[in-house]
Amino acid sequence: MDKLKLTQIKSTIGRPEKHKRIIKALGFKRLNNTVVHDKSPQILGMVKKVNHLLKIEEINDDKTQ
Repeated sequence: MDKLKLTQIKSTIGRPEKHKRIIKALGFKRLNNTVVHDKSPQILGMVKKVNHLLKIEEINDDKTQ
């Protein structure tokens, strides 16, 4: 399954409470923190809401050899 590598590049100070809760639910602890998640509809929906605060990279897990 493909994965997403997410890095928080902007602060949540002054952002709506909903955005702060989404960032926390994604697993970010502090600014410039990086997390990796499976590419699922739930994660993609959360990323779409706060994409202006994140740097998003796709990681392909091709284990077929």
